[in-house]
Amino acid sequence: MSLSGEKIILRALEPEDLNFLYQIENNESFWEVSHTQAPFSKYILKRYLENAHLDIYESKQLRLLIEEKSTRKQIGMIDLFDYNPQHKRAGIGILVHPDFEKKGFASEALSIIINYSFSHLQMHQLYANITSDNIKSLALFNKYNFIKTGVKKDWILSEGKFKDEVLFQLIKE
Repeated sequence: MSLSGEKIILRALEPEDLNFLYQIENNESFWEVSHTQAPFSKYILKRYLENAHLDIYESKQLRLLIEEKSTRKQIGMIDLFDYNPQHKRAGIGILVHPDFEKKGFASEALSIIINYSFSHLQMHQLYANITSDNIKSLALFNKYNFIKTGVKKDWILSEGKFKDEVLFQLIKE
């Protein structure tokens, strides 16, 4: 399976994921990276899940749940967004619930989605936008040879202070 690794599986969202999605989307500590301004209702998230079957070519995004193989526990999500088929690129975002950090899940998920993007979706490049103080994400994307190609100064306003956002790119050789 192309979306399966040693410890995790990346899978499509299911209606049963509503409570996990609700918990993640309404956790204010994640709002900075998701650019969220207000909480989501279960009704809105349920409607989102009803349309989650649309493929990346229709919706221009692909959101996958990161699930631990051995326990079948939902541990996070990984997204391809702003998919542009003409230029064969997409943004990538990853979020692992804090209870599951430092176990290699984010690294394995990123590896799987890179391979899937380049082999199955025929992408030419992936990019990520990471705040300059997000040390864990900076290290993760550096590990997979994403190259820092720019800095957007004072790009994100968080808790009354502006932060720089770093642009990383991985171009298929």
